Amino acid sequence: QVQLVESGGGLVQPGGSQRLSCAVSGSILRIYVMGWYRQAPGNQRELVATITSGGSTNYADSVKGRFIISRDNAKNTVYLQMNSLKLEDTAVYYCNAYASRSANYWGQGTQVTVSS
Repeated sequence: QVQLVESGGGLVQPGGSQRLSCAVSGSILRIYVMGWYRQAPGNQRELVATITSGGSTNYADSVKGRFIISRDNAKNTVYLQMNSLKLEDTAVYYCNAYASRSANYWGQGTQVTVSS
């Protein structure tokens, strides 16, 4: 089992920055990909960014150049640095850990609200 705990959400003004953290515990050696997803009201959950165990990253087109995903293996933590935030970035952000189709874990989510 893997446990994921997100933190860092809140209210931020347009153009501002926010950093999300995801603390990972449990059977972490099997994890292949860590990722951030988000879900806005009335929308499906969508990919924001992923990072593999080898450090390769992938971003949704909507956040490329603004968001940065990173991981600190010593702290078992994954981060999402969000810059130049827009109103449309408002959503619940979820941390994900993927090891296999039967070992796909989610955090409880953290709300990010971009508003003036």
